[in-house]
Amino acid sequence: MFDLLVIGDANPDVILGPLDAPLAFEQREQLVGAGALTLGGSAAIMACGAARLGLRVAFAGRVGDDDAGRYVRDALNARGVDTEALRVDPERSTPLTVVLTRDGGDRAILTAPGTLAATGGDDVPEPLLAATRHVHAASYFLMPGLAKALPGLLRTARAHGATTSLDTNDDPAGLWDPSGLAAVLAETDILLPNAHEARHLARSLDSSGSPDSSDSLASLASLEAAAAALAARGPLVVVKNGADGALCHDGRTLVTTRGITVTPVDAVGAGDSFDAGFVAATLAGLPPARALDLAAVCGALSTRAQGGTPAQPSWDEAVAHVTSEEK
Repeated sequence: MFDLLVIGDANPDVILGPLDAPLAFEQREQLVGAGALTLGGSAAIMACGAARLGLRVAFAGRVGDDDAGRYVRDALNARGVDTEALRVDPERSTPLTVVLTRDGGDRAILTAPGTLAATGGDDVPEPLLAATRHVHAASYFLMPGLAKALPGLLRTARAHGATTSLDTNDDPAGLWDPSGLAAVLAETDILLPNAHEARHLARSLDSSGSPDSSDSLASLASLEAAAAALAARGPLVVVKNGADGALCHDGRTLVTTRGITVTPVDAVGAGDSFDAGFVAATLAGLPPARALDLAAVCGALSTRAQGGTPAQPSWDEAVAHVTSEEK
């Protein structure tokens, strides 16, 4: 029996930065202050964060039969994540991501998708869905095959008594295609977008309008409206809003947290660590307001080192920071 099954992407991340000038081509070489090779992928980082918080975690997905795939498996195992359901694809390569950071916390992400497009519902063993308390899926738009299977997978998990969550992450195509999203949200207990994603998802699902590529509605009020619109489709909507904290909306009540102040080294994976904190707190029986506080702490503390996993907090460390903020 597992506390958490995570479904989705796993890959090595090469993180370089901060870049203090525009990226130069024409074979120019630019120097940056730091670089790191670390475990990446929204689902993998979330799984590691949850294991660090004390949950029994299994991972389902697909990697290639290559050095990058072996690195991913070893990194997950080293952090206490069960990888029996991490399938090896003999024909496709493991995804690879390069993250370029710059001062101010912004970053560019370049990904070679490898096995992502081939990942599907068959990569998630049904016995795992029946043997877990919660199922989390990530990177919805990166894995179209898995996205199509997701409503059925989550429905099966719920039929066995599990709760479910989804972090769609960004849409690299910028289309925010709504087809299939409503069916997924109907089987999702907790939706975990960031502010940018929440606005786009809400607009995309609004049948009276069309997706807007601009982010002109940047006020807190519009973010509340987007969260409320998404919550009306069923899930508890938990929105990460960077330095401004986070909020959650259940369709009736809005809850907010300002989070904690840290001096970030690297924000890669902070949202995934936030997801881990919220799910772990919810499984521990905490109400949404308390879970939101703990999740914000987990996201903030994860930024203390380069990469998504090295600085993820333990449960006791996260709770201590929440308690300290309340005094």
